Amino acid sequence: MDQKMKVYIWDMDETLILLKSLLDGTYAGAFNGSKNVQNGVNIGKLWENHILRVCDSYFFYEQIESSNQPYLDALNQFDDGIDLSDYNFSADGFGPKIEAHNKRKLAYRHRVIADKYRKGLFDILNQDLIKLWDTLYDMTDTYTDRWLSSARACLEQCAGQERDVTTSINSANAYGQFQHVNVLVTSGQLIPSLVKCLFFRLDKLITCDNVYSSWDVGKLQCFSWIKERFDGPNVQFCVIGDGWEECEAAESMRWPFVKVDLQPNSTHRFPGLTPGDLRHYFSIVYGTTDEDDEGSAVVTQ
Repeated sequence: MDQKMKVYIWDMDETLILLKSLLDGTYAGAFNGSKNVQNGVNIGKLWENHILRVCDSYFFYEQIESSNQPYLDALNQFDDGIDLSDYNFSADGFGPKIEAHNKRKLAYRHRVIADKYRKGLFDILNQDLIKLWDTLYDMTDTYTDRWLSSARACLEQCAGQERDVTTSINSANAYGQFQHVNVLVTSGQLIPSLVKCLFFRLDKLITCDNVYSSWDVGKLQCFSWIKERFDGPNVQFCVIGDGWEECEAAESMRWPFVKVDLQPNSTHRFPGLTPGDLRHYFSIVYGTTDEDDEGSAVVTQ
């Protein structure tokens, strides 16, 4: 039997990471007083400040905030491929109106952003900021009972084995170095979402071309693009998130949907949710699940 490629489509906030629920106290509130709400708010504010500072300082966010695009490659057709090593981004006359000349300049910025994403924050931040980032990550992971590290571990297990792209089983597999694909579809703006992926250590498991912003177009449109991009006879899709919009969009696409729940007694949260749980949802919709990387039995319904 041909091997299936699974495309996992993740929401970001309150799914892979916790930020909004820290800031508004809903995460701590679910624990009925056993977690200090203000500590969570303070942690959330620290993240917010770091993310915005890096967005503005290194990812052109102050310039392009009003020019949000659904994905980094959206304006590739306007990029003429010139060498940008000596390009003056502060003096090229870029404006907020998305006209032809600004589309080219925005495409240049997206190209630089993609390059910085691939290189990672270690190529941007100094040692003091790296240490501060590590401390904040560990503090957050402790406060959330390992939500961040557990979500990342689940992503890693979902991705499956690393492989040689030259021997991909079908054309869709050429999009990454792993057996399966993790895609992010977030309701937030694109640039802050990319920076969040970097800060929350998701960048090695979600490539920059697999990050979509539904801010302007909605999740159903993003899901349609993803289906068009990856679809094939051996490709299966699953959506994981906490909101109604991704639930309705997944239903429209006839894809399985796994609802993430902040409640501490839920199994659909981190820690708790596993690739095995997700495979169960695949089996409900698609009828079978392939034998996983650890050799578990095939499930047939």
